[in-house]
Amino acid sequence: MSGLANINKVPELQRRILFTLLMFLVFRIGCHVPVPGVNVVALAEFMEKQGHGMLGLLNTFTGGAFNQMSIFALGIMPYITASIIFSLLAVVVPHIEQLQKEGELGRRRINQYTRYATVLLSAVQAVATSVWLENVQIPGAGGVVSSPGVGFKLMTVLSLTTGTVFLMWMGEQITERGIGNGISLIIFAGIVDRLPGGIVDTLSLWATGQFTIFHIIGIAVFMVAVVAGIVYVERAQRRIPVQYPSRTVGRRMYKGVKTHLPLRVNTAGVIPPIFAVSILQFPYTITQFFQTESRVIDWLKAALSPGGWQYETIYALLILFFAFFYTAVQFNPVDVADNLRKNGGYVPGVRPGKNTADYIDRILTRITLGGAFYLIVVCVMPSVLMTRFGVPFYFGGTSLLIVVGVAIDTASQMEAHMLARHYDGFLGAKGGRIKGRRR
Repeated sequence: MSGLANINKVPELQRRILFTLLMFLVFRIGCHVPVPGVNVVALAEFMEKQGHGMLGLLNTFTGGAFNQMSIFALGIMPYITASIIFSLLAVVVPHIEQLQKEGELGRRRINQYTRYATVLLSAVQAVATSVWLENVQIPGAGGVVSSPGVGFKLMTVLSLTTGTVFLMWMGEQITERGIGNGISLIIFAGIVDRLPGGIVDTLSLWATGQFTIFHIIGIAVFMVAVVAGIVYVERAQRRIPVQYPSRTVGRRMYKGVKTHLPLRVNTAGVIPPIFAVSILQFPYTITQFFQTESRVIDWLKAALSPGGWQYETIYALLILFFAFFYTAVQFNPVDVADNLRKNGGYVPGVRPGKNTADYIDRILTRITLGGAFYLIVVCVMPSVLMTRFGVPFYFGGTSLLIVVGVAIDTASQMEAHMLARHYDGFLGAKGGRIKGRRR
C-alpha cells in the first residue's frame, strides 16, 4: 500500500494511469455498441449454444464484443496481423529492411504502411463476418440479420473496419500518453472483462451438480500454479558476466568494473501467442465465405478450432516460430558485441568481436528454445486438459499468460517512473524492486 501511495506523488504517472483507465472505459462502452441490422439477442443465444472453439476464442480476446457483434467485434487482431506481415517482409524485402535502419523516420513510414494494411485486412474480415451473419439461423426464430443484402454488408464492413481502426488509434495513444503497451493492454482489458463471467459460470456448474467441490479446488490450485509459474519464468534471467578493464582519464584512474549482461529466458514475452492467435484467426474468418458443404472447408474449420489436435499442433509450431523470430528482431548479438568492444568491455574467456557475438547467440538460442517450450506448455497443455474435462475456455493458459505477462510489464513501467523520481516502487523500500531472479 505504501508503494501505491507513492503514485500520488508523481503527477505525470497519475495522468498516464488516468488516461489509460479512460481509454479502457471507452473500449468497454464501444463493446456494447452493436452493428446496425443485427439481432443481438438471437446472436447471443446462438453463440451460447454453438459459439465454442475459434468463435469462443475471438469472443474472449475482444472482451465479449464478438458475442454482441459490436463495432469492436474484430478487435485489434487485424492490426497485429498487419504488423506480423511487415515484420516478415523486412527480412525478404530490401526496401522495408532499409526503412527499419533509417531510424525514427523509417519506423514512421512502416507504421503508416501497417495502418493501411490494417484497413485492408479489417475490410476483408468484415466482409467474411457479414456473410457469416447472414447465414446464421436460429431454429424457430429465423436469421440474426433483419435485412440481409448489399446494404447490410456495406454497413457491417464500414462499422467493423472503423471500429478496428479506432482501436488501433486507441492503442497507439495509450502507448504514447498512457502507461504500458497499448495494443497488449487492449487485449488484456478484453480478457479480464471475461474472467468474472467465467468464474460465475464455473460456480454455476458446481451449483447444478456437474462439478464437485474437488473440481473447484483443483481448478483454483491449477490456476494459482500456472500464474506462479508464469511469474517465475517471466522474471528469470541468464546473466552473462562482463568486465571492463581499468582505464586512465586525464590524471584520474578508474578501476575495472564487473557487471553482467541480462538475457531474459522469455525474451519475446507474450508476443508469440498473440501473434499465433492472430495468424490462426484470419484464415478461419476467410472460411466463412464458403457456406456450401465441402470436406476441405469442413476440415479446415475443424483444424482451426481450439481443442483439436490439429489446432494445438499448428498453434504450438507458430509459438515456437514467433518466439525465435521476435527474439531475433528485438535482440541482435552482433550489435551487442560491437557495443561491448567499443566501450572496452569483454566477456571473460571469450575474444571480443565475432567470438563474443557467437557466444551470446549460442546462449540466446538455448534460452529462447527453453522459453518457447515454456510458452507452448502454458498455452497448449491447459487448453487441452480443460477442453477434455469441460472447463470453460477462458481459463486457458493463453489468457492467463497474457494477463499476467502484460500486468508484469505494466507494473515494471510504473515502477520505473517512480524510481526515476526517487520514490519507492510497489513493493516499498523494505520489499525491494521488481527484478529478475539471480542465477
